Amino acid sequence: MRIKLIEDLPMASSDELYQLSWVIEQLLADPRRIVQARAQLHTGQQVQYLSWADGKLRSARVVGMHGDHVAVHDAAYAKPFKVHYAAILTGPTSQPPDGGQKPEPAAPNRPTPPPEVAARADFRVGNRVTFVDKNLQHRVGLIVRINQHTATLDCDGQKWRVAFELLRHLVDV
Repeated sequence: MRIKLIEDLPMASSDELYQLSWVIEQLLADPRRIVQARAQLHTGQQVQYLSWADGKLRSARVVGMHGDHVAVHDAAYAKPFKVHYAAILTGPTSQPPDGGQKPEPAAPNRPTPPPEVAARADFRVGNRVTFVDKNLQHRVGLIVRINQHTATLDCDGQKWRVAFELLRHLVDV
């Protein structure tokens, strides 16, 4: 693609813009990014989100987390609505104090790359592993079977089939 700088975007052809849009959508839909974002959120947390309607940062409260979206409640709206995880800013809000003066801008945090994804070859029957279930509860289990795309775990007498990408080796210290 010939686009080098953001300033060149208005001169890009429609097919180049579409290709760029596709690449960005693929990067945002990466499960590693979603898992990383979910790990920083919890229900009831006050966050800022980028409003798609006007491109401004707005404050809201997290009311639920779903597959690739988080449900937020903004006081300006009657009902909660879903926002993509990429639109959420979890860092400290930079609202001016009561005196009306803006605080000194903090040094920008360089985002960390998404964590490495585990694969089938990384696990064996008998390994103790941990994962976060859909309710964001940490579970610990023993691998009892390796399937093609998942591992079957025994977690406190319950059987779980978990994708390898969600598993982490349990390290005893």
